[in-house]
Amino acid sequence: MTEAEAPTADLLIVGGGINGAAIARDAAGRGLSVVLCERGDIASHTSSASTKLIHGGLRYLEQFEFALVGKALAERKRLLRMAPHIIWPLRFVLPHQPHLRPAWMIRIGLFLYDRLGGRRSRELPGSRSVNLRKHIAGRPLREEFSRGFVYSDAWVQDARLCVLNAMDAAERGAQVWVRTACIGAERGARHWQAQLRGPDGALRQVRARALVNATGPWAASFLDQVAHVAHQRNLRLIKGSHIVVPRLFDHDHAYIFQQPDRRIVFAIPYEHDYTLIGTTDVDYREDPSAPRISTQEIDYLCAAATRYFQRPVLAEDVVWTYSGVRPLLDDDSDKASQVTRDYVLDLDREGAPLLSVFGGKITTARKLAEEACDTLAPLLDNRRGTWTGASKLPGGDLPDADFEAFFEDFSLRRPWLPDPLAYRLCRNYGSRALRIVESCVRLEDLGERFGADLYRAEVDYLIDFEWARTAEDILWRRSKLGLRFDAAGREALQRYVAQRT
Repeated sequence: MTEAEAPTADLLIVGGGINGAAIARDAAGRGLSVVLCERGDIASHTSSASTKLIHGGLRYLEQFEFALVGKALAERKRLLRMAPHIIWPLRFVLPHQPHLRPAWMIRIGLFLYDRLGGRRSRELPGSRSVNLRKHIAGRPLREEFSRGFVYSDAWVQDARLCVLNAMDAAERGAQVWVRTACIGAERGARHWQAQLRGPDGALRQVRARALVNATGPWAASFLDQVAHVAHQRNLRLIKGSHIVVPRLFDHDHAYIFQQPDRRIVFAIPYEHDYTLIGTTDVDYREDPSAPRISTQEIDYLCAAATRYFQRPVLAEDVVWTYSGVRPLLDDDSDKASQVTRDYVLDLDREGAPLLSVFGGKITTARKLAEEACDTLAPLLDNRRGTWTGASKLPGGDLPDADFEAFFEDFSLRRPWLPDPLAYRLCRNYGSRALRIVESCVRLEDLGERFGADLYRAEVDYLIDFEWARTAEDILWRRSKLGLRFDAAGREALQRYVAQRT
């Protein structure tokens, strides 16, 4: 092979959601040369529109998905150690409705969930029955709910999990190109020749020894229209929508509410002043890039919460909504809520290797990436072993993985920093928050304030290290400060970001 024919990368990954970012991280850490391209922002679609849980999926036990639940719960334990700033334990309360599921069934399910989750810990205590007349979580509920069950799972800032995977990949040598679409891919015997279109419309060619299709809801259309490769897999696109309302309760537990249609809906503490309610499961056949919540979905979620809370949840209470399209592997289930959340990695070796990702969930993305790289690495003459399970994500290297201790030390050393801002910086960035404030000795040193508690120093960090290119990237994916910004603040922020980029 001449130098002109040499591939520019071992691996070209198309898609910057959680699966693509996690595969890029794993592959770069094994010493492979990696290019990751994403036509929008990192996590701009499905991966920022989840219910934001790291969980096994209690309801999947009812569908006998024991292997999936066990795999996800093993990942939950790892992820809590890898990124304790953006992932933390959360206790869930399940009020009992005997006519929907008998108590013995719930007890068996929780027993299995605890056992599949491994050894109990202080962070993730086991499940138990509770008297809702006495438990703090019973106070906002309707009088008819006197008994319930409590169990443990975890919360995640989903878009930030994607960004941290991409950051770690880049710090290990990967090239990450946002707002860069793969518009063509031609297969050869030993490499792929891909055509990419950048944010300015300019075209560039990339030669890669292997191609990963991690395009989520577009996985099948990418094969059909870009790579022109025949395939047998079908995706079932499911829209999941959420609503955000002013805070409905004053404690730190979340709720899992059974519904008459046998679905479940969560009500979760959100961004201090709000409650997140979701999700729906609706078959979806429109453009995956622009899902919108329907009036029927808003009404469904309001009714789902009102069945349990003393205070009715009304459509006019909704301050924000978001929707995402889940690309699930079509298993011919009758109901959308019953479609498997497991994944399939489809390797095509009719020429240069092509690996397509079908299905999956945010909790198991690290494991999916490990399996993907275990499959691809030997084909690329790479024999390095697995490594991501014990490696911290950027900002996650907190002493003893103790977030509260880190926050206390961070804020005590900076008495000039308001506690809410110090807390948010620590939660979003972990130890990387030090980079934002390292040269500051007073609040004014953070620079211009755009709105809420967002200052120029943080914006500069997001532009320089996290690929933020618009105000929306910052307000709705790198943070949720969009809930607290007015139009003037958004416009000022957009002007500054446009000037910087």
